[in-house]
Amino acid sequence: MSTRLYFDIEEHQWPLVYDDKYNVSFCGFERFHIFDAKKWRNIVQFLKEAKFISADCLVKPKEAKENDLIVVHTKKYLKSLKWSAKVAMIAEVPIVACVPNILVQHAYLKPMRLQTGGSVLAGKLALERGWAINIGGGFHHCSGDKGGGFCPYADITLLIKYLLMYRSVQNAMIVDLDAHQGNGYQRDFLGVPEVYIMDMYNRHIYPKDEEAKRAIRRKIELGNKVEDLEYMLKLRKNLKAALNEFKPDILVYNAGTDILDSDPLGHMRISDIGIIKRDEFVFEICKSHQIPVVMLTSGGYIRRTARIIADSIINLKAKGLIGNEPVSKSCGD
Repeated sequence: MSTRLYFDIEEHQWPLVYDDKYNVSFCGFERFHIFDAKKWRNIVQFLKEAKFISADCLVKPKEAKENDLIVVHTKKYLKSLKWSAKVAMIAEVPIVACVPNILVQHAYLKPMRLQTGGSVLAGKLALERGWAINIGGGFHHCSGDKGGGFCPYADITLLIKYLLMYRSVQNAMIVDLDAHQGNGYQRDFLGVPEVYIMDMYNRHIYPKDEEAKRAIRRKIELGNKVEDLEYMLKLRKNLKAALNEFKPDILVYNAGTDILDSDPLGHMRISDIGIIKRDEFVFEICKSHQIPVVMLTSGGYIRRTARIIADSIINLKAKGLIGNEPVSKSCGD
């Protein structure tokens, strides 16, 4: 069994998934949104400027189409995205409700479908290479029948379901370190013992979804203004405990950077280096337990975050946590 979203990559390529079409350009309307709509391009640009990668090292995914999305989403939900007013509510840009849906599909939803395809592909590549990073994705507020919080497609649920369907994966762990509760995939995996969810988030902010919280096996609720020391102590303690409780075939790491001290939505106080050390610890523990890890960049709403994510990826390579497999030498060495 196979799927068109899965394909083999060249030996010289790294499992870094990205397409320039990830970025949203919406007749200038993106300026009305708090989110940096060119965040993903900026990450890649910083990596290129650091001579960390060249364009041919990256893997371009295929767009998730309706027959892919229907694996997770209801027909009713997918049909609702043909109404611009519905998309405006999900994207939290009211003016989008006035835009013809054909433009909404092309300028906003198509880049999101491409990122969703990138998450699915990154899951396959992580199994093959031990790690993968989708420089995008992580739409953790979207479930099979409901979008929200800038998230129109349930890429995390789809990534895991495709692995269960096509790659003989028996179980998976989601480690969500975005500032917000990942209520979308939590609703999808309620009562599914094969998926272990650890979520560490600010309990005072969106979405406060009590029903979805029942799916979380290890819940770490933080307050406002949490700083590096408290954050890292809780992360280290809880992720070690989670991996003692559950041995996953793959770990899906939702690496939101909206925990950053100046992020207007996360209301936390984690430093640049705190985020870099956070990512390092997750990859380090996965490597020590021989667990494939797939990272999604998820939330992070200011321009500073693109450089932090790029610096974090460079640090992972410097620490020998990614890119040290023999086939990758022509890209990073």
